[in-house]
Amino acid sequence: MKKIFFISFLFTGLFLSSAEGNGQQLKVGVFDLDLMVQAMPAYRQVDSLVQIYEKDSLTEEYQYYMNEYQRLDSTYKADSALVAQGTKSKVQLDMTNSERQKNAMNILYWQQISQNKSNNKRGELAQPLYNQVAEAYKKVLARKKYSLILRPNTYEMGFSIDNLFISVAKELKLTQLPQELLYLGDDPDAVAKQPAAKPPATNTKKQ
Repeated sequence: MKKIFFISFLFTGLFLSSAEGNGQQLKVGVFDLDLMVQAMPAYRQVDSLVQIYEKDSLTEEYQYYMNEYQRLDSTYKADSALVAQGTKSKVQLDMTNSERQKNAMNILYWQQISQNKSNNKRGELAQPLYNQVAEAYKKVLARKKYSLILRPNTYEMGFSIDNLFISVAKELKLTQLPQELLYLGDDPDAVAKQPAAKPPATNTKKQ
């Protein structure tokens, strides 16, 4: 992960240096769809629903696997003795063992399984918010042409960059953004409204 980040950071630096060296006019913005969605007030409801899902549905599912494993394990041990005595078919024993192993694997990898299920649920619940943010983002890009859009923490401070979180928030009619998103760059609209600098006065008086 660190290697990928370093390569991305290096590529960005080379791109910016090359463009500036060639005298190209760069228009760079910073934005991240996930962070914008998480900044929306409605996302708190998504968080609450996911917590309920984890507490109720996932806890119940885990308990089901535990109960099934214990039941099948007891059955397998009892049937093993019957198979040894020749009063039980080994085919039935193998079927019980297969089901027992499936439940054991679910228990063993439950942390990963439950995390995937939780992420899928979060994505499902947050999809309408992603659609709203994506639509607002498209409108902002349609109005403002950018040479490059970067994610937070993928660039070094020191050059002018537009904070598209602010523009998208305005498009969504959000009145507040987390402080950590406000400090990522300049407000594109505020920069655009700044009056152009007046040329210095020339002395036309004849000597």
